Amino acid sequence: MTNIPAKRLADGISAEVPDWSREAKRTFEWAPSRSLLAAIRSYQRLEGRRGPLAAFRRRCAVLRHVIWSVVTGADIPINAQIGGGLLIPHPNGIVIHPAAVIGPNCMILQQVTIGTNARNGLPRIGGHVDLCAGACILGPISIGDYARIGAHALVSQDIPAGATVFAPLAQIRIE
Repeated sequence: MTNIPAKRLADGISAEVPDWSREAKRTFEWAPSRSLLAAIRSYQRLEGRRGPLAAFRRRCAVLRHVIWSVVTGADIPINAQIGGGLLIPHPNGIVIHPAAVIGPNCMILQQVTIGTNARNGLPRIGGHVDLCAGACILGPISIGDYARIGAHALVSQDIPAGATVFAPLAQIRIE
């Protein structure tokens, strides 16, 4: 945990231990992004189970996922490798590659793309990373814990832990 700003550590959110309360949804609360995450988590819990009841519940989870994907406008695969505590305040336009890895307690804003480019390889995003609106994370790169990616930044190289990347020239600043 070197070079990580003290104020980022002071907020009490871990980069390793998921804070599941960030994904929690109250009964009858209108929270489409949390409902989408709940459908994904439900399917992933049922994925290894066998039997007719588990198969029926998996199909229900897939149906919920499809419905909430349409409502939110997000393209988050049902089998995505997402750490717990993901926060998606505005899910519209989010695209995540199915094999990309996202660490715990991250925050992803609208129009973010996490995926591949012409080269083979996928991004690995560390814990407690904030991805601002319109950010594109492309290629076989690694983003360190507690990093912040600014709005409309195109990231195509590794980012160290605690760094801040911002547009227009995707400059890296370590605080």
